[in-house]
Amino acid sequence: MGKLKKVDGPQKAAIFLMAMGDDFTQAVFKGLTDHEMMLLGRRMATLEDVTIPVDTVRTIMDEFEQLSGEVSGVTGKGITYLRDALVSALGQDKAKPILDSISLAMDTAAFSSLRSIDPTILVDYLKGEHPQTIALVLAHLDHQKVAQIIKEMPEKLQPEIIFRIANLGMVPSGVIEDVDEVLKNEIEAMGSVESKKLGGIETVAEIMNQLDHNTENNIFASLEEVDADLAENIRQKMFVFEDLINIDNRGIQTILKEITNEDLSLALKTSSETLKGHILKNMSSRASEMLLEDMETMGPVKLSDVENAQQNIVRVARKLEAAGKIVIGGKGGEDVLV
Repeated sequence: MGKLKKVDGPQKAAIFLMAMGDDFTQAVFKGLTDHEMMLLGRRMATLEDVTIPVDTVRTIMDEFEQLSGEVSGVTGKGITYLRDALVSALGQDKAKPILDSISLAMDTAAFSSLRSIDPTILVDYLKGEHPQTIALVLAHLDHQKVAQIIKEMPEKLQPEIIFRIANLGMVPSGVIEDVDEVLKNEIEAMGSVESKKLGGIETVAEIMNQLDHNTENNIFASLEEVDADLAENIRQKMFVFEDLINIDNRGIQTILKEITNEDLSLALKTSSETLKGHILKNMSSRASEMLLEDMETMGPVKLSDVENAQQNIVRVARKLEAAGKIVIGGKGGEDVLV
């Protein structure tokens, strides 16, 4: 087993990833190109039979901690210094995905111990808290999980929580740390972070997209009484079934491969003729004829069944968008194909 003679920039990155563990490394690798993964992977492989002194690992981690501790959530020389250090060590292209992953890890550090807790348990844990505290905690969690939690919350609390998440804005790090400590006093200190922007219309729209139709209607009905402009802004950011009209032909064909004929037949029951035509033209002649026949012989159906089918298709579309397989334009999307 050899010894580590000299630690250059790429080796520091490899040792850092290995020390951070599989989950963190996988998150970083998701943002790398094949070439970048191969480069870092080779560096990590060369360390397999090398003894890395504990002091070396500690020095690298301390260096990262020192640099990340200087990072500001708004602007400042901290993030510039960290960026310059990584770019100097790895180059611009290789440093970017690591910087992105570090920013993501830092932004979601608070309340990290809550992410593995079942949503039902979290509801019981949070529903006795002040709505502002609930909003602060939920703004740090995965949108789908937040939707599950809000669905289980008392109805009178649902719109208030959404309202408060939308208006969180800049939250001082001291407040975040205090709430984190009160809720989970056994969480290890996650380091100091300056004020950062939480919540907002986009966050709420992502959460609302995950809710069932009844919960969504209940929240909007109450929100419109409190702040009609906010309710409308949220609606404009949400992706709904009719927004499929903004997806190009190739995207529609990709979606059709992932959904059932039953859901499609139900979903098109209340859709516009424009959307129906957009979908049918991306099907084979035989498939479109069979779909129309199914719809004609289906007879009356429950509106809730139609809405559920539309939600199923919307979820598939959003999943494909997240995977980079389609581009959603229109509401909530500004991507342009060139």
